[in-house]
Amino acid sequence: MLIPELPAYLSSMGGAEYKGLIIALFTLTAGISRPFSGKLTDTIGRVPVMAIGSLVCFICGFLYPVLGSISGFLFLRLVHGFSTGFKPTATAAYVADIIPNNRWGEALGIHGLCFSTGMAVGPALGSFITAFYSIDVLFWCSSAFAFLSIAILMNMKETISKKQKFKWSLLKISRFEIIEVQVLPAAIVTLLSYFGYGALLTLIPDWSGHLGIANKGLFFMTFTISSLLIRFVAGRASDRYGRVKVIKLSLFILIISFFLIGFAPSPGMLLTGSVVYGIATGILSPATNAWTIDLSRPEHRGKAMATMYIALEAGIGLGALIAGWLFQDAMYMVPFIFYLSAAVSFLALIYMLWRDRRLQAS
Repeated sequence: MLIPELPAYLSSMGGAEYKGLIIALFTLTAGISRPFSGKLTDTIGRVPVMAIGSLVCFICGFLYPVLGSISGFLFLRLVHGFSTGFKPTATAAYVADIIPNNRWGEALGIHGLCFSTGMAVGPALGSFITAFYSIDVLFWCSSAFAFLSIAILMNMKETISKKQKFKWSLLKISRFEIIEVQVLPAAIVTLLSYFGYGALLTLIPDWSGHLGIANKGLFFMTFTISSLLIRFVAGRASDRYGRVKVIKLSLFILIISFFLIGFAPSPGMLLTGSVVYGIATGILSPATNAWTIDLSRPEHRGKAMATMYIALEAGIGLGALIAGWLFQDAMYMVPFIFYLSAAVSFLALIYMLWRDRRLQAS
């Protein structure tokens, strides 16, 4: 709901040069909090950690209208990142707990359907609320949805049997508790493939307006709908044909999508690129999530998912930061930035091919 409207909101406060920080600060905090959320997910339980993430969203929605300065806004983006740092880590581990391992791809595909539905409806709804009411009403509505999430969590049963009570010592993280080494291959692919998503989040609101699309959320709605539709078959495909084959295919489609988006001379071409991008991510996301779980140990499932999400946040944050730094409200730079995103995704494909050859040689 918030993402399409935040760049213009920051510009209205005189902070146009800080647009790259809208996503970068959010993902910075999310990435830093992942080792803690991973450890807490494996100790105090999946449900409490999910609740922390939803609670942060609930509180931040009320604070955005209160902290109306550039510094206050950027501080809230930093705090808001804790929501993503906690909620998805515990959710993915929860799903893996209750589903047989031969159906993880399908299950995470269904989980992705719910995520994609929110991402499809949210941006368009956010732009509608801002246009007909105000951005303050938009912030309050985001809090209302977060409250509904908390209400649902209150009725969910915990899935770990040896649950510990929270104590402050659990927040002490050793270097061995930050990264789950076994899942590094999936993390590398995630980092490289989500670089372009950070660029999209930063540039698409302005790029859409430049090409004549009034509703800044339309691009996000289009790609998430296509992502939603492909997930009906994508998750099962990775269970049937293997994670690696499916990931390679999705990376190839991802590269094509960035070229289409960067080359777009019209709204129609941009939305075509959006559809192709949605197909790519709809195939890639459940496959990489399931691959992460495949590579992980059951007792460290929370840490494994945290590692994958650290890579995801690093990729998004880096993409947003570089995109914002290169962009500086210069529209002629947008195609170059998306071509750069295609090149970074190509590195992920090269890594997958190299890894295959190395495994075959051994």
